[in-house]
Amino acid sequence: MKFWKYLVLLAGLSLMAGCGDHPSDGAEHSADANESSDGHGMVLPATTSSDAALQSYTAGWADFENSRFATAHEHFQAAAEADGNFAMAHLMAALSGASTESFISNLREASADADEASQGEQLLIRAFELALAADAEGRIAALTELTEIHPDSPRAWVFLGNAYANINSSGEARTAYETAIELDASLVPARINLGTNLMSQNPKDFAAAEAQFMEAVAITPDEPNPHDLLGDVHRAQNNLQAAYDDYTRAAELAPELGSGYQQRGHVNSFLGNYEEARADYARAAELEDARGTNAGGFFLVFSCYVPAHQGDLDTAIAELRALAAGADEAYTEGVADLKVNALNSAALFAIEARDADAASEIIAEMAGIMREQAEDVGSDDVRDAQEATIAYMEGLLAARMGDAEAAEASAAAFEGYVASSTNPRAMERMHEIAGMTAYYQGDYGAAVYQLSRGDHLNNMYTKYFLARANEEAGNAEEAARLYDELAVWNFNGPGYAMYRSDIMERAAAT
Repeated sequence: MKFWKYLVLLAGLSLMAGCGDHPSDGAEHSADANESSDGHGMVLPATTSSDAALQSYTAGWADFENSRFATAHEHFQAAAEADGNFAMAHLMAALSGASTESFISNLREASADADEASQGEQLLIRAFELALAADAEGRIAALTELTEIHPDSPRAWVFLGNAYANINSSGEARTAYETAIELDASLVPARINLGTNLMSQNPKDFAAAEAQFMEAVAITPDEPNPHDLLGDVHRAQNNLQAAYDDYTRAAELAPELGSGYQQRGHVNSFLGNYEEARADYARAAELEDARGTNAGGFFLVFSCYVPAHQGDLDTAIAELRALAAGADEAYTEGVADLKVNALNSAALFAIEARDADAASEIIAEMAGIMREQAEDVGSDDVRDAQEATIAYMEGLLAARMGDAEAAEASAAAFEGYVASSTNPRAMERMHEIAGMTAYYQGDYGAAVYQLSRGDHLNNMYTKYFLARANEEAGNAEEAARLYDELAVWNFNGPGYAMYRSDIMERAAAT
Protein backbone atom coordinates (compact mmCIF):
# COMPACT_ATOMS: atom_id res chain seq x y z
CA MET A 1 0.00 0.00 0.00
CA LYS A 2 1.04 3.58 0.40
CA PHE A 3 4.40 4.22 1.97
CA TRP A 4 4.29 5.63 5.47
CA LYS A 5 7.48 6.80 7.08
CA TYR A 6 6.50 5.88 10.62
CA LEU A 7 8.59 3.05 12.05
CA VAL A 8 6.95 -0.35 11.87
CA LEU A 9 7.27 -0.71 15.63
CA LEU A 10 5.11 2.37 16.09
CA ALA A 11 2.63 1.36 13.43
CA GLY A 12 -0.24 1.98 15.81
CA LEU A 13 0.61 5.65 15.65
CA SER A 14 0.69 5.98 11.89
CA LEU A 15 -2.01 8.07 10.30
CA MET A 16 -3.76 7.57 7.04
CA ALA A 17 -3.58 10.66 4.88
CA GLY A 18 -4.66 13.74 6.78
CA CYS A 19 -6.33 13.14 10.09
CA GLY A 20 -6.54 16.24 12.18
CA ASP A 21 -7.91 19.68 12.65
CA HIS A 22 -7.44 22.90 10.77
CA PRO A 23 -6.23 25.98 12.64
CA SER A 24 -8.34 29.00 13.31
CA ASP A 25 -7.92 32.33 11.62
CA GLY A 26 -7.42 35.63 13.43
CA ALA A 27 -5.06 37.49 15.74
CA GLU A 28 -6.17 35.99 19.03
CA HIS A 29 -6.54 32.24 19.19
CA SER A 30 -8.42 30.72 22.08
CA ALA A 31 -10.69 27.76 22.71
CA ASP A 32 -13.54 29.46 20.88
CA ALA A 33 -14.61 28.10 17.51
CA ASN A 34 -13.52 30.04 14.42
CA GLU A 35 -13.48 29.58 10.67
CA SER A 36 -10.30 28.34 9.05
CA SER A 37 -8.93 30.05 5.97
CA ASP A 38 -10.14 27.28 3.67
CA GLY A 39 -13.76 27.65 4.76
CA HIS A 40 -13.98 24.41 6.73
CA GLY A 41 -15.52 24.70 10.18
CA MET A 42 -12.71 25.03 12.72
CA VAL A 43 -13.81 23.84 16.11
CA LEU A 44 -10.63 22.47 17.64
CA PRO A 45 -8.48 25.45 18.62
CA ALA A 46 -4.86 26.24 17.89
CA THR A 47 -3.69 28.06 20.98
CA THR A 48 -1.08 30.64 20.01
CA SER A 49 -0.85 34.42 20.18
CA SER A 50 1.64 34.58 17.29
CA ASP A 51 0.30 35.41 13.83
CA ALA A 52 3.52 34.12 12.27
CA ALA A 53 3.17 30.81 14.11
CA LEU A 54 -0.45 30.45 13.05
CA GLN A 55 0.37 31.25 9.43
CA SER A 56 3.00 28.49 9.31
CA TYR A 57 0.69 26.11 11.17
CA THR A 58 -2.09 26.73 8.65
CA ALA A 59 0.30 26.09 5.77
CA GLY A 60 1.40 22.89 7.47
CA TRP A 61 -2.15 21.59 7.65
CA ALA A 62 -2.74 22.38 3.99
CA ASP A 63 0.21 20.17 3.10
CA PHE A 64 -0.49 17.51 5.74
CA GLU A 65 -4.04 16.93 4.57
CA ASN A 66 -2.73 16.47 1.03
CA SER A 67 -0.08 13.95 2.17
CA ARG A 68 2.83 16.32 1.54
CA PHE A 69 4.44 15.37 4.82
CA ALA A 70 7.95 16.70 4.32
CA THR A 71 6.83 20.26 3.60
CA ALA A 72 4.11 19.99 6.24
CA HIS A 73 6.77 19.14 8.80
CA GLU A 74 8.82 22.18 7.78
CA HIS A 75 5.81 24.43 8.30
CA PHE A 76 4.96 22.93 11.68
CA GLN A 77 8.56 23.29 12.78
CA ALA A 78 8.49 26.93 11.70
CA ALA A 79 5.30 27.44 13.72
CA ALA A 80 6.97 25.91 16.78
CA GLU A 81 9.99 28.16 16.31
CA ALA A 82 7.77 31.25 16.05
CA ASP A 83 5.98 30.28 19.28
CA GLY A 84 8.01 27.91 21.43
CA ASN A 85 4.95 27.10 23.58
CA PHE A 86 2.65 26.21 20.68
CA ALA A 87 1.65 22.70 21.73
CA MET A 88 -0.29 21.81 18.59
CA ALA A 89 2.58 22.87 16.35
CA HIS A 90 4.83 20.43 18.22
CA LEU A 91 2.22 17.67 18.01
CA MET A 92 1.77 18.09 14.28
CA ALA A 93 5.55 18.22 13.82
CA ALA A 94 5.61 14.85 15.58
CA LEU A 95 2.93 13.37 13.32
CA SER A 96 4.54 14.66 10.11
CA GLY A 97 8.13 13.82 11.07
CA ALA A 98 10.29 11.39 9.13
CA SER A 99 11.81 9.44 12.00
CA THR A 100 11.11 7.88 15.35
CA GLU A 101 13.47 10.40 16.93
CA SER A 102 11.49 13.29 15.46
CA PHE A 103 8.21 11.81 16.64
CA ILE A 104 9.40 11.30 20.20
CA SER A 105 11.14 14.67 20.62
CA ASN A 106 8.22 16.68 19.21
CA LEU A 107 5.63 14.75 21.18
CA ARG A 108 7.57 15.53 24.35
CA GLU A 109 7.56 19.21 23.45
CA ALA A 110 3.81 19.07 22.90
CA SER A 111 3.32 17.34 26.25
CA ALA A 112 5.46 19.93 28.01
CA ASP A 113 3.35 22.77 26.60
CA ALA A 114 -0.02 21.07 27.06
CA ASP A 115 -0.89 22.92 30.28
CA GLU A 116 -1.16 26.17 28.33
CA ALA A 117 -3.39 24.62 25.67
CA SER A 118 -7.15 24.15 25.55
CA GLN A 119 -8.93 21.05 26.81
CA GLY A 120 -9.38 19.75 23.26
CA GLU A 121 -5.70 20.14 22.46
CA GLN A 122 -4.77 18.45 25.72
CA LEU A 123 -6.98 15.49 24.85
CA LEU A 124 -5.42 15.19 21.42
CA ILE A 125 -1.90 15.27 22.81
CA ARG A 126 -2.89 12.79 25.49
CA ALA A 127 -4.30 10.46 22.83
CA PHE A 128 -0.90 10.19 21.18
CA GLU A 129 0.91 9.77 24.48
CA LEU A 130 -1.41 6.83 25.09
CA ALA A 131 -0.84 5.50 21.59
CA LEU A 132 2.90 5.47 22.24
CA ALA A 133 2.23 3.57 25.46
CA ALA A 134 0.19 0.99 23.49
CA ASP A 135 -2.92 1.96 25.46
CA ALA A 136 -5.47 1.62 22.68
CA GLU A 137 -8.41 1.81 25.08
CA GLY A 138 -7.12 5.01 26.63
CA ARG A 139 -6.48 6.53 23.22
CA ILE A 140 -10.03 5.81 22.09
CA ALA A 141 -11.44 7.16 25.36
CA ALA A 142 -9.50 10.42 24.98
CA LEU A 143 -10.61 10.88 21.38
CA THR A 144 -14.20 9.97 22.21
CA GLU A 145 -14.15 12.73 24.82
CA LEU A 146 -12.70 15.04 22.16
CA THR A 147 -15.73 14.39 19.92
CA GLU A 148 -18.03 15.01 22.88
CA ILE A 149 -16.41 18.37 23.55
CA HIS A 150 -16.28 19.27 19.86
CA PRO A 151 -19.04 17.19 18.21
CA ASP A 152 -19.15 19.49 15.18
CA SER A 153 -15.46 19.11 14.35
CA PRO A 154 -15.05 16.68 11.43
CA ARG A 155 -11.35 16.35 12.15
CA ALA A 156 -12.02 15.19 15.70
CA TRP A 157 -14.10 12.36 14.22
CA VAL A 158 -11.33 11.47 11.77
CA PHE A 159 -8.87 11.16 14.65
CA LEU A 160 -11.33 8.86 16.43
CA GLY A 161 -11.84 6.82 13.26
CA ASN A 162 -8.10 6.30 12.97
CA ALA A 163 -7.91 5.03 16.54
CA TYR A 164 -10.63 2.46 15.85
CA ALA A 165 -8.99 1.47 12.56
CA ASN A 166 -5.79 0.76 14.46
CA ILE A 167 -7.51 -2.04 16.37
CA ASN A 168 -9.39 -3.33 13.29
CA SER A 169 -12.75 -2.08 14.60
CA SER A 170 -13.91 -1.28 11.11
CA GLY A 171 -17.55 -0.63 11.98
CA GLU A 172 -16.73 2.04 14.55
CA ALA A 173 -14.02 3.51 12.33
CA ARG A 174 -16.38 3.82 9.37
CA THR A 175 -19.08 5.40 11.50
CA ALA A 176 -16.60 8.02 12.70
CA TYR A 177 -15.39 8.78 9.16
CA GLU A 178 -18.99 8.97 7.89
CA THR A 179 -19.81 11.41 10.67
CA ALA A 180 -16.89 13.57 9.58
CA ILE A 181 -18.17 13.51 5.99
CA GLU A 182 -21.68 14.45 7.13
CA LEU A 183 -20.16 17.45 8.91
CA ASP A 184 -17.97 18.43 5.95
CA ALA A 185 -18.53 16.63 2.67
CA SER A 186 -15.46 18.32 1.15
CA LEU A 187 -12.99 17.09 3.76
CA VAL A 188 -10.71 14.90 1.65
CA PRO A 189 -8.93 13.12 4.54
CA ALA A 190 -12.24 11.75 5.83
CA ARG A 191 -13.05 10.30 2.42
CA ILE A 192 -9.54 8.93 1.95
CA ASN A 193 -9.52 7.26 5.36
CA LEU A 194 -13.00 5.83 4.86
CA GLY A 195 -11.99 4.52 1.45
CA THR A 196 -8.79 3.03 2.83
CA ASN A 197 -10.73 1.28 5.57
CA LEU A 198 -13.24 -0.11 3.09
CA MET A 199 -10.34 -1.34 0.98
CA SER A 200 -8.21 -2.90 3.71
CA GLN A 201 -10.42 -4.05 6.61
CA ASN A 202 -13.24 -6.56 6.71
CA PRO A 203 -15.87 -6.45 5.44
CA LYS A 204 -14.12 -5.07 2.36
CA ASP A 205 -16.03 -3.15 -0.28
CA PHE A 206 -13.76 -2.13 -3.14
CA ALA A 207 -16.52 -0.42 -5.10
CA ALA A 208 -17.44 1.78 -2.14
CA ALA A 209 -13.75 2.53 -1.54
CA GLU A 210 -13.31 3.54 -5.16
CA ALA A 211 -16.32 5.84 -4.88
CA GLN A 212 -14.75 7.64 -1.91
CA PHE A 213 -11.46 8.09 -3.75
CA MET A 214 -13.30 9.38 -6.83
CA GLU A 215 -15.00 11.97 -4.62
CA ALA A 216 -11.59 12.97 -3.30
CA VAL A 217 -10.31 13.36 -6.87
CA ALA A 218 -13.32 15.54 -7.72
CA ILE A 219 -12.67 17.76 -4.70
CA THR A 220 -8.90 18.12 -5.31
CA PRO A 221 -8.32 17.10 -8.94
CA ASP A 222 -4.80 18.50 -9.08
CA GLU A 223 -3.52 16.76 -5.95
CA PRO A 224 -1.63 13.49 -6.53
CA ASN A 225 -2.71 11.62 -3.40
CA PRO A 226 -6.33 10.81 -4.39
CA HIS A 227 -5.06 9.45 -7.72
CA ASP A 228 -2.54 7.40 -5.76
CA LEU A 229 -5.35 5.94 -3.64
CA LEU A 230 -7.33 5.16 -6.77
CA GLY A 231 -4.31 3.19 -7.90
CA ASP A 232 -4.40 1.28 -4.63
CA VAL A 233 -8.04 0.27 -4.96
CA HIS A 234 -7.53 -0.68 -8.60
CA ARG A 235 -4.68 -2.93 -7.47
CA ALA A 236 -7.04 -4.43 -4.89
CA GLN A 237 -9.50 -5.09 -7.73
CA ASN A 238 -6.67 -6.73 -9.71
CA ASN A 239 -6.90 -4.04 -12.37
CA LEU A 240 -3.16 -3.47 -12.62
CA GLN A 241 -3.27 -1.47 -15.84
CA ALA A 242 -5.68 1.04 -14.32
CA ALA A 243 -3.45 1.26 -11.26
CA TYR A 244 -0.43 1.87 -13.49
CA ASP A 245 -2.28 4.74 -15.15
CA ASP A 246 -3.37 6.18 -11.79
CA TYR A 247 0.17 6.24 -10.46
CA THR A 248 1.45 7.74 -13.69
CA ARG A 249 -1.12 10.52 -13.30
CA ALA A 250 -0.04 11.08 -9.69
CA ALA A 251 3.56 11.40 -10.84
CA GLU A 252 2.54 13.88 -13.53
CA LEU A 253 0.65 16.04 -11.03
CA ALA A 254 3.61 16.19 -8.63
CA PRO A 255 6.77 15.72 -10.72
CA GLU A 256 8.93 16.68 -7.75
CA LEU A 257 7.64 13.79 -5.60
CA GLY A 258 8.83 10.21 -5.81
CA SER A 259 5.72 8.49 -4.49
CA GLY A 260 3.96 8.07 -7.84
CA TYR A 261 6.96 6.32 -9.37
CA GLN A 262 7.41 4.18 -6.27
CA GLN A 263 3.81 3.02 -6.48
CA ARG A 264 4.13 2.31 -10.19
CA GLY A 265 7.20 0.26 -9.37
CA HIS A 266 4.99 -2.10 -7.37
CA VAL A 267 2.68 -2.59 -10.34
CA ASN A 268 5.62 -3.32 -12.62
CA SER A 269 6.94 -5.82 -10.06
CA PHE A 270 3.62 -7.69 -10.12
CA LEU A 271 3.43 -7.55 -13.92
CA GLY A 272 6.90 -9.07 -14.19
CA ASN A 273 8.34 -5.89 -15.69
CA TYR A 274 11.37 -6.09 -13.44
CA GLU A 275 13.65 -3.67 -15.26
CA GLU A 276 10.87 -1.09 -15.39
CA ALA A 277 10.19 -1.63 -11.69
CA ARG A 278 13.84 -1.01 -10.86
CA ALA A 279 13.80 2.15 -12.98
CA ASP A 280 10.68 3.44 -11.22
CA TYR A 281 12.13 2.84 -7.77
CA ALA A 282 15.40 4.49 -8.77
CA ARG A 283 13.58 7.52 -10.14
CA ALA A 284 11.47 7.76 -6.98
CA ALA A 285 14.60 7.72 -4.82
CA GLU A 286 16.36 10.25 -7.04
CA LEU A 287 13.48 12.72 -6.73
CA GLU A 288 13.27 12.38 -2.96
CA ASP A 289 17.04 12.73 -2.60
CA ALA A 290 16.86 15.93 -4.61
CA ARG A 291 14.21 17.24 -2.18
CA GLY A 292 16.41 16.37 0.78
CA THR A 293 14.03 13.82 2.32
CA ASN A 294 14.88 10.32 3.52
CA ALA A 295 11.96 8.74 1.66
CA GLY A 296 14.18 7.60 -1.19
CA GLY A 297 15.96 5.13 1.04
CA PHE A 298 12.68 3.47 1.97
CA PHE A 299 11.67 3.38 -1.69
CA LEU A 300 14.93 1.57 -2.49
CA VAL A 301 13.95 -1.15 -0.01
CA PHE A 302 11.20 -2.06 -2.48
CA SER A 303 13.74 -2.16 -5.27
CA CYS A 304 15.58 -4.80 -3.26
CA TYR A 305 12.39 -6.89 -3.29
CA VAL A 306 12.56 -7.27 -7.07
CA PRO A 307 15.05 -10.17 -6.90
CA ALA A 308 12.77 -11.87 -4.36
CA HIS A 309 9.91 -11.61 -6.84
CA GLN A 310 12.25 -13.33 -9.28
CA GLY A 311 13.06 -16.09 -6.80
CA ASP A 312 16.58 -14.86 -5.99
CA LEU A 313 16.57 -14.39 -2.21
CA ASP A 314 20.37 -14.27 -1.94
CA THR A 315 20.56 -11.16 -4.12
CA ALA A 316 17.66 -9.55 -2.27
CA ILE A 317 19.41 -10.16 1.07
CA ALA A 318 22.71 -8.78 -0.20
CA GLU A 319 21.08 -5.63 -1.60
CA LEU A 320 19.13 -4.96 1.59
CA ARG A 321 22.21 -5.35 3.73
CA ALA A 322 24.17 -3.04 1.44
CA LEU A 323 21.38 -0.45 1.64
CA ALA A 324 21.50 -0.58 5.43
CA ALA A 325 25.29 -0.35 5.44
CA GLY A 326 25.23 2.79 3.29
CA ALA A 327 22.43 4.58 5.12
CA ASP A 328 24.70 6.62 7.40
CA GLU A 329 26.48 8.17 4.44
CA ALA A 330 23.35 8.66 2.32
CA TYR A 331 20.96 10.19 4.87
CA THR A 332 20.96 12.45 7.90
CA GLU A 333 17.49 11.73 9.33
CA GLY A 334 15.69 8.50 10.03
CA VAL A 335 18.84 6.44 9.49
CA ALA A 336 18.05 3.95 12.25
CA ASP A 337 14.50 3.49 10.94
CA LEU A 338 15.77 2.85 7.41
CA LYS A 339 18.36 0.33 8.59
CA VAL A 340 15.77 -1.55 10.64
CA ASN A 341 13.33 -1.55 7.71
CA ALA A 342 15.92 -3.00 5.33
CA LEU A 343 17.37 -5.50 7.79
CA ASN A 344 13.95 -6.73 8.91
CA SER A 345 13.15 -7.70 5.32
CA ALA A 346 16.60 -9.22 4.84
CA ALA A 347 16.08 -11.32 7.96
CA LEU A 348 12.71 -12.60 6.70
CA PHE A 349 14.30 -13.58 3.39
CA ALA A 350 17.17 -15.35 5.18
CA ILE A 351 14.68 -17.20 7.43
CA GLU A 352 12.77 -18.43 4.39
CA ALA A 353 16.05 -19.50 2.78
CA ARG A 354 16.86 -21.49 5.95
CA ASP A 355 20.15 -19.63 6.20
CA ALA A 356 20.33 -19.66 9.99
CA ASP A 357 23.78 -18.06 10.16
CA ALA A 358 22.84 -15.11 7.95
CA ALA A 359 19.45 -14.66 9.63
CA SER A 360 20.99 -14.71 13.11
CA GLU A 361 23.64 -12.19 12.08
CA ILE A 362 21.09 -9.87 10.48
CA ILE A 363 18.71 -10.03 13.44
CA ALA A 364 21.59 -9.32 15.83
CA GLU A 365 22.63 -6.30 13.75
CA MET A 366 19.06 -5.05 13.63
CA ALA A 367 18.65 -5.61 17.38
CA GLY A 368 21.76 -3.55 18.11
CA ILE A 369 20.43 -0.62 16.08
CA MET A 370 17.01 -0.82 17.70
CA ARG A 371 18.38 -0.96 21.22
CA GLU A 372 20.68 1.97 20.57
CA GLN A 373 17.78 3.96 19.15
CA ALA A 374 15.61 3.21 22.20
CA GLU A 375 18.46 4.33 24.44
CA ASP A 376 18.95 7.51 22.41
CA VAL A 377 15.30 8.56 22.58
CA GLY A 378 15.06 7.55 26.22
CA SER A 379 11.60 6.00 25.93
CA ASP A 380 10.56 2.86 27.80
CA ASP A 381 7.62 2.52 25.41
CA VAL A 382 9.92 2.49 22.39
CA ARG A 383 12.27 0.09 24.17
CA ASP A 384 9.46 -2.37 24.86
CA ALA A 385 8.23 -2.14 21.28
CA GLN A 386 11.75 -2.72 19.96
CA GLU A 387 12.34 -5.70 22.24
CA ALA A 388 9.00 -7.20 21.24
CA THR A 389 9.96 -7.00 17.58
CA ILE A 390 13.37 -8.55 18.25
CA ALA A 391 11.72 -11.42 20.11
CA TYR A 392 9.30 -11.89 17.22
CA MET A 393 12.07 -12.16 14.64
CA GLU A 394 14.08 -14.53 16.83
CA GLY A 395 10.94 -16.61 17.31
CA LEU A 396 10.30 -16.89 13.58
CA LEU A 397 13.88 -18.02 12.99
CA ALA A 398 13.71 -20.62 15.76
CA ALA A 399 10.41 -21.92 14.40
CA ARG A 400 11.78 -22.16 10.85
CA MET A 401 14.83 -24.09 12.06
CA GLY A 402 12.68 -26.53 14.04
CA ASP A 403 13.76 -25.34 17.49
CA ALA A 404 10.38 -25.38 19.21
CA GLU A 405 11.84 -24.71 22.67
CA ALA A 406 13.63 -21.53 21.55
CA ALA A 407 10.56 -20.39 19.62
CA GLU A 408 8.39 -20.86 22.71
CA ALA A 409 10.84 -18.82 24.76
CA SER A 410 10.74 -16.02 22.19
CA ALA A 411 6.94 -16.06 22.21
CA ALA A 412 6.95 -15.76 25.99
CA ALA A 413 9.43 -12.88 25.80
CA PHE A 414 7.24 -11.13 23.26
CA GLU A 415 4.19 -11.56 25.48
CA GLY A 416 6.05 -9.97 28.37
CA TYR A 417 7.00 -6.88 26.39
CA VAL A 418 3.42 -6.21 25.26
CA ALA A 419 1.70 -7.28 28.49
CA SER A 420 0.63 -3.75 29.39
CA SER A 421 -0.95 -3.07 26.00
CA THR A 422 -4.71 -2.62 25.84
CA ASN A 423 -4.78 -3.17 22.09
CA PRO A 424 -6.79 -6.33 21.36
CA ARG A 425 -4.30 -7.05 18.59
CA ALA A 426 -1.30 -6.96 20.93
CA MET A 427 -0.73 -10.73 20.98
CA GLU A 428 -1.02 -11.34 17.24
CA ARG A 429 2.71 -11.81 16.77
CA MET A 430 2.91 -14.20 19.70
CA HIS A 431 0.31 -16.36 17.98
CA GLU A 432 2.25 -16.11 14.75
CA ILE A 433 5.38 -17.50 16.41
CA ALA A 434 3.30 -20.31 17.91
CA GLY A 435 1.62 -20.94 14.57
CA MET A 436 4.88 -21.11 12.63
CA THR A 437 6.33 -23.41 15.28
CA ALA A 438 3.38 -25.76 14.96
CA TYR A 439 3.56 -25.62 11.17
CA TYR A 440 7.19 -26.68 11.05
CA GLN A 441 6.53 -29.36 13.66
CA GLY A 442 3.85 -30.80 11.38
CA ASP A 443 0.97 -29.99 13.73
CA TYR A 444 -1.17 -28.29 11.09
CA GLY A 445 -4.35 -28.11 13.14
CA ALA A 446 -2.55 -26.15 15.83
CA ALA A 447 -0.92 -24.02 13.15
CA VAL A 448 -4.34 -23.10 11.74
CA TYR A 449 -5.62 -22.20 15.19
CA GLN A 450 -2.63 -20.02 16.07
CA LEU A 451 -2.13 -18.31 12.71
CA SER A 452 -5.83 -17.48 12.48
CA ARG A 453 -5.29 -15.43 15.64
CA GLY A 454 -2.40 -13.54 14.04
CA ASP A 455 -2.52 -10.66 11.60
CA HIS A 456 -3.74 -12.55 8.57
CA LEU A 457 -5.82 -9.66 7.24
CA ASN A 458 -2.96 -7.50 5.99
CA ASN A 459 0.20 -9.50 6.69
CA MET A 460 0.65 -11.76 3.71
CA TYR A 461 3.47 -13.71 5.36
CA THR A 462 0.99 -14.87 8.00
CA LYS A 463 -1.88 -15.34 5.58
CA TYR A 464 0.22 -17.46 3.22
CA PHE A 465 1.19 -19.87 5.97
CA LEU A 466 -2.38 -19.92 7.25
CA ALA A 467 -3.41 -21.07 3.77
CA ARG A 468 -0.63 -23.66 3.68
CA ALA A 469 -1.58 -24.93 7.14
CA ASN A 470 -5.23 -25.29 6.10
CA GLU A 471 -4.17 -27.15 2.98
CA GLU A 472 -2.00 -29.56 4.97
CA ALA A 473 -4.75 -30.00 7.57
CA GLY A 474 -7.19 -31.09 4.86
CA ASN A 475 -9.24 -27.89 4.90
CA ALA A 476 -9.19 -27.65 1.11
CA GLU A 477 -12.08 -25.23 0.73
CA GLU A 478 -10.67 -22.74 3.25
CA ALA A 479 -7.19 -23.04 1.74
CA ALA A 480 -8.60 -22.33 -1.72
CA ARG A 481 -10.42 -19.27 -0.44
CA LEU A 482 -7.26 -17.91 1.12
CA TYR A 483 -5.18 -18.57 -1.99
CA ASP A 484 -7.78 -16.77 -4.11
CA GLU A 485 -7.59 -13.73 -1.81
CA LEU A 486 -3.81 -13.83 -1.75
CA ALA A 487 -3.58 -14.04 -5.54
CA VAL A 488 -5.12 -10.60 -5.98
CA TRP A 489 -3.60 -8.88 -2.95
CA ASN A 490 -1.26 -6.84 -5.16
CA PHE A 491 0.42 -4.89 -2.37
CA ASN A 492 4.15 -5.18 -1.91
CA GLY A 493 5.98 -6.53 1.10
CA PRO A 494 8.67 -9.09 1.89
CA GLY A 495 6.20 -11.92 2.45
CA TYR A 496 4.34 -11.29 -0.78
CA ALA A 497 7.59 -10.86 -2.70
CA MET A 498 8.72 -14.29 -1.53
CA TYR A 499 5.53 -16.23 -2.05
CA ARG A 500 3.57 -14.51 -4.82
CA SER A 501 4.67 -16.92 -7.56
CA ASP A 502 3.75 -19.94 -5.44
CA ILE A 503 0.47 -18.31 -4.46
CA MET A 504 -0.47 -17.81 -8.09
CA GLU A 505 0.27 -21.44 -8.89
CA ARG A 506 -1.70 -22.74 -5.92
CA ALA A 507 -4.65 -20.43 -6.65
CA ALA A 508 -4.75 -21.63 -10.24
CA ALA A 509 -4.69 -25.26 -9.12
CA THR A 510 -7.62 -24.97 -6.69
